[in-house]
Amino acid sequence: MTIYTALPIELVLDGIQEEPGPFVEVTVQGITMQVIPTAPGMGKIVRLIAAPLDVYLLSEYAPGQTVCYYPPTEPSPVQELTDFGM
Repeated sequence: MTIYTALPIELVLDGIQEEPGPFVEVTVQGITMQVIPTAPGMGKIVRLIAAPLDVYLLSEYAPGQTVCYYPPTEPSPVQELTDFGM
């Protein structure tokens, strides 16, 4: 591979050996995307993985935008309330 650049090679190849950030794949409103978690239930969009074509034109789903998601949790069992004749 040949790289033609006016920048120093150390600057161009800086960070090439580092692993990318901790990506999480989430689905929000039927749109599957890859995000970097920034806070519990929030993340910055890296890329869209599966979405309707018109969603790619919306600025709120552009890479770098913040999106709210909730990590999947197991539903808690619903306790049945009974009437004790009161």
